Amino acid sequence: MKFGKRLKKQIEESLPEWRSQFLNYKELKRRVNAVSSPAPTPAAEADFLTLLNAEVDKFNAFFLEQEEEFVIRQRELQERIQRAAEAKPSPAAEAEMARIQREVVDFHGEMVLLLNYSSINYTGLAKILKKFDKRTGGVLRLPVIAGVLQQPFFTTDLISELVRDCEAMMEAVFPPSAVSAASRDLEERQALAAAEQSIFRNTVAALLTMQEVRSGSSTVGHFSLPPMTPLPESDWLAQSVQPPPSPLIPTQ
Repeated sequence: MKFGKRLKKQIEESLPEWRSQFLNYKELKRRVNAVSSPAPTPAAEADFLTLLNAEVDKFNAFFLEQEEEFVIRQRELQERIQRAAEAKPSPAAEAEMARIQREVVDFHGEMVLLLNYSSINYTGLAKILKKFDKRTGGVLRLPVIAGVLQQPFFTTDLISELVRDCEAMMEAVFPPSAVSAASRDLEERQALAAAEQSIFRNTVAALLTMQEVRSGSSTVGHFSLPPMTPLPESDWLAQSVQPPPSPLIPTQ
């Protein structure tokens, strides 16, 4: 599958409010095709770089906003889990724990989607710069990507740590005795299923994309993403994520 189609698919599978925050690959490709070959005018190159830099700024602003929100949400969830653990057994306490379970599942899924957001947009930048250099005979990709590697949206250490912490939270709120369907009443099971379906499907798609983008292939080079460090997986995730059936996105 060509990258443009894969990116479009990823955007469609993402959260609705995130869709305008992905790389405008189609417009960048249009500007590359409009550049004269093999010697682009300074104005044409500047036009291309203006949009490219604006896209990077967009990624950074969105990523940092989400990252800040996730830090706050994690702290709030940890506090709620602690209070729920200390509460005396009651219908109200059980209902609160059910709400926490749904929110932890959603929280984990959204953070995985943000990691995918970083990967897919970086890959798009590398590919569009490769197209530009191929058309112009230039070497624009090297200095631009060197700068991109220092950008906030590419620096995912904090989010990866939050994902690992969230896995620990999931173990706390989904103890073995609570996982059994027989231990939940019908309303709790329906509510949990709805929460999983709302983001879980997109989370699995994001994980598969990250595995493909970061796995080995004949197209891997200096600008490729490193192999993906496996995220800790709960049973519900491990059962649903299988290795992709084919290698990577082909080079265009």
